[in-house]
Formats: sequence, structure tokens, C-alpha cells
Amino acid sequence: MADLLVAYLEQLEIDYVFGIPGGAIEPLYNAIARNQRRGGRLSHIVARHEAGAAFMADGYARETGKIGVCVSTSGPGATNLITAVATSYANGVPMLVITGQPALPSFGKHTLQESTCTGIDVMGMLRPCTRYNSLVSHPLQLEWKLLTALQHATRAPRGPVHLSVPVDVFRAPSMQSAPAYDLPSLLRPSALVDSQAVETLRTMMASCRNVVLLIGGDCGDAIHPILQFAALKGATFVTTPDGKGLVSPQHPLYRGVFGFAGHASAEAALRDPSVDLILAVGASMGEWNTGGWNDSLLNERLVHIDESEEHLARTPMARFHMRGNLRTIFDCLVERIHAHRQQADVTVERRRAAREQAALTWEPESLLDAPAAFHSDATPIKPQRLMYDLGRLFPPTTRYLADAGNSVAWATHYLQPRDRRMAGGDRAQQPGQDQRASAGGWLRLTTHFAPMAWAIGAAVGTAAGNQNAPVVCITGDGSMLMSGQEISVAVAEQLCVVFVVLNDRALGMVKHGQRLGGAEQIGYALPPTDFAMLARALGGRAHTIHSPEDMAALDIKAICNYPGPTLLDVHIDPEEVPPMNSRLRVLQEGV
Repeated sequence: MADLLVAYLEQLEIDYVFGIPGGAIEPLYNAIARNQRRGGRLSHIVARHEAGAAFMADGYARETGKIGVCVSTSGPGATNLITAVATSYANGVPMLVITGQPALPSFGKHTLQESTCTGIDVMGMLRPCTRYNSLVSHPLQLEWKLLTALQHATRAPRGPVHLSVPVDVFRAPSMQSAPAYDLPSLLRPSALVDSQAVETLRTMMASCRNVVLLIGGDCGDAIHPILQFAALKGATFVTTPDGKGLVSPQHPLYRGVFGFAGHASAEAALRDPSVDLILAVGASMGEWNTGGWNDSLLNERLVHIDESEEHLARTPMARFHMRGNLRTIFDCLVERIHAHRQQADVTVERRRAAREQAALTWEPESLLDAPAAFHSDATPIKPQRLMYDLGRLFPPTTRYLADAGNSVAWATHYLQPRDRRMAGGDRAQQPGQDQRASAGGWLRLTTHFAPMAWAIGAAVGTAAGNQNAPVVCITGDGSMLMSGQEISVAVAEQLCVVFVVLNDRALGMVKHGQRLGGAEQIGYALPPTDFAMLARALGGRAHTIHSPEDMAALDIKAICNYPGPTLLDVHIDPEEVPPMNSRLRVLQEGV
């Protein structure tokens, strides 16, 4: 039966399974090896920790648009997955999680690493953080349970699904020579849309003079018609933190990030009294992407458009809710705007012309809280200046991943790559570079669950999914001490990942949060660590950075062409305070 599972993964054109082998999962690895001997595309990448494997699958899914697959043996292998699976659940990332189990006849006999309901119940542990969760207790169940699981993974609300397979079920001979289902056709996304709702929304907007868009992290596949709609309406837009990477920071209609570590200009755009409607699109409406449930967004002017009922349920104050495929909805809106263009409102046309004129003078640095620090030549290097250098030095196709903590705060507010002329940040490419666009955008991060060290594993999975684009992982020293061993996976697989460690000898967000909130100063200090030496010990290359001059001296082209990881141990100014006010307000007020 393991060969049948591999055949289905081949059918979905999945390149890698991420995991760590073990006795209970051995038949699946045997099937992967047999498939490789037959010339199949499916391979495996061995992580150093099962959580790292699931983070890699998360990164692979975001980059490729395919389903991420991670596997583990039973017992502790499976329990090690839980945090990473929960992260994908909270962030809506489709993932197939396969865990092994001892043979069925041994259940309840205190078998080594048993993890069913008769032992340490992994099924029960994973149930709250998966969209589908089942034990395959007979060979005839595998095929239809796999189909059911993948449909749950890929239909909104998306997320991870889990199948636990006993070793004797995996070893059982398949009852058929080939898969019975055509999975790609069954999993193809639906383009259904409520035409009456589209017309209702168009009618609502017809009388509006000023519309503002909030672009959320789920807009990747729909970003082109969304931005086309904004241009036709002359509507400014802001993004959530996880939506920032879907747009160009240089877009003349862009007014910054709204939410955690966001820009004052974004909140001002929403609070503008001339705004008639706020269209929130593909936003889950949690703490981080609403600025701690800020009433500048959550008010009666809101129209919430999303594929997920769970997301729509979080905005009872909205004037109108619309559920459907985001790309189809905005394709329809754009088409109807064109059809009614001859009757277009003169005010809207003037506003659109004004936006086009503003494109000639628009400067995204005007959004920043501390523009002087953004260009500072001080030593130690300021984290704001580091974000400036990362956006300036690396090529336009670079994928940036920002880890939980100060890393995501600095990247969300200050990272502004240049030359990203179109949506998604992937189209402004040089000859010979990767020509494929990614719905994941140029910046990826986690909201809601937000574990430390997610970006380290996810960067490896991103690079595995697309080996033609540089991957930059922005992480903290605390996260690197937690999961830095995954660097050796990039070494083994010869993947170009640049690990940028913000070294301030502290759990930075904890330190600054305690100071700003008046709490006791405790538990944040970390010992001095030479991360460059650590990276070299694991087989990677490394540079130690103290100043902007050190950054300027780097041979970025050589780093991006090197078949393996490079670590930048960046000693940042530890006294610079990250933009985290909305988080502090929620913690202090208990909103």
C-alpha cells in the first residue's frame, strides 16, 4: 500500500517528502526508494528534527502551490511534529502529514513507540490542529481516506491533514496496479462565485467616492485582478503583515502595512473620513492583521470578502459579507467595471488620474517610523539599516522569510526590496533567472500561532521547491539556537539559503516587551554565540557582520550562486526598539 501512496504523490507532481525515517514508517521510505529506481520524480529530504520537516513542508507548499508532505515514525517522531502542524493549521497552509504506527495486532500491548488511542494518543493530539485526522486501519481504507484528506487540505479553510498508518497496513500488497482516482482533477480549485453578490457589491461601490482595500495573505492567486481593480477604481490599498509580500512597496496606490509592526499611513488611510467602503480581501481577521482588532478597520464601512466561513464569522460588524473564489470575484468586478466604463463617475476618473500622477513622485520610505535609522551608517548596524541593505543588495527574485519575534517586526515595517514592478514581487526578473511566479509572494511569515524557528525550516523547503531563486531567512539568535541544526539539511541538499541572524544576545521581543510594558527584566538574556563558527561546523559558509561597511563588502552574486547555505551573523544594535505597539496594547489591555 505504500507504493500506492507514492503513486498518488507522483500524480500530484510532488517533488519531496520531508521527514525522518524510523521503523514504523520504513515501508514508505522503501516505496520512495523503489520509485526512484524506476525514474520517478518523488524524492525525500531528511530533516534533523520532525518539527523542521513539517516547517520545510510548509515552506515548500507556499512556494510551489502544491501540497507539502511531511512524515514521521510513531510515538516521539509524531509528537515532535505537533507545533509545526499547528502552525500550518493556523496559517491555512495545505499539508499532508503521514505518521507510522506499530502493527495492528500489537495495539494495546505497550509496543515500542505506540501512539494510538491505546498508547500515547497522537491522533487525539493532532485532532485540534488538522482539517482531517484518521487512522488507516485496513488497506482498503487508504485510497479513499487519502482522497478525503487531500480534499480537506485544499478546500477553504485550508490546512494540514493527518493519516496515521500501521506498519502492517503499509506493507500489505495493493489490491490494484494503479491509482483509481485522478487526484489533480478532483483537487482542482472551484471557480464558483455568487453572481448576484458580485452585482450587489458593484452596486454598493457605484455610489462610493473613495474605496480602500485591505489585501490579506490569502490573496496570492488573485493579486493581479485585485490590483487591476484598485487601479480602475483609483483606490488606495493597504496590506496585512502576511499580505505585504504580494505587492510592490513601490506601487503608487500602496499605503503600507496595517496590523502588527505596520505603518501609521495605513491606519490613516483606513480612518480617512472620506472613505465610503473598506474592502478587506483574503484576511483572516486575527490579532496581527487587524492591529489588535482596531476599530479603524472593524466598523460599519467594512466589506469582508473571503473563501472561508471561519474568517467571515469574525466580522459581524461588516456591512456586507461575500464568500467565493477571490480570483473569480475580482475578475468579475474588473470585467463589469470595463463594461460600465462609459458611465464612469467623473470623480473616480479624476482620482485615478491623480494616482497615476503620484506614481512619478511616490517614495515608499515616507511610510517608515525611523527613516534616519533606515539609512544610518552607525556601528553596530541598526536593524532598520539591515532591512534596507537586504532589500537593496539581493536580486528581485529573492524570497524572504521572517521568523517570529523581532525579525518579523523589522521585516514587516522596514523591508522594502526595489525593482519589484508587479504584484507578487516575482515578475521583475533578469534574463536567465527563474520565470515562475509564486503565489506566496516575496515575503513570507507566520501570523496567529507564530512559533520561533519556523523560518529556518521553511526556508529550506522554499529552496527545495524552487532552486532558481535565492532564499533569505531572517531569524533571531534565539530561533537559531532552537533549530539551527537544519542548516545542515541545506548543506546536504546543496540548497542556496542565506540565513541572516539578528544577533543581539537576547530574546529581543521579550526584552523590549518587558521594558515597554514595565514588567520585570527576566529570562531574555542569551550567551554570546559565534553563529558564523556554528554554520561552518555544520558545513556551510558564513560571514560576521558588524557594520554597513561589512554588508557592502559581501559578494552577493557569489552568495546567491553558491550551491549551499551561507550564514550572516549580524551583530545588531540591541537597543533599537522594534515596532510592536499593537501587541503590547493587546497584552496590557487584554482586548
